[in-house]
Amino acid sequence: MTPEEIKVQRTNIPYWEIVDVCGVKKLHREFKFKNSQQALAFTNRLGEIAEKEDHHPSILTEWGRVCVTWWTHTVQGLHINDFIMAAMTDRLI
Repeated sequence: MTPEEIKVQRTNIPYWEIVDVCGVKKLHREFKFKNSQQALAFTNRLGEIAEKEDHHPSILTEWGRVCVTWWTHTVQGLHINDFIMAAMTDRLI
């Protein structure tokens, strides 16, 4: 995606940040929960969506917190699908 395309798509997911990991741009967001049970339930719902869409994020689940990172391995960076999946992730809350 071009920087202009990324800028346009970012308006749809304002709580996500773009991080650079070893030269690869990724979408990242931390979700906070009251306990580990809620965090795990969110992780499981996200896993079901990822499996259905055949697009899988990096997910770190800890007590009361879930960190989600989307990027597309095949393009080594961001694709429109990552922005769509980030928006779908937001709707789980």
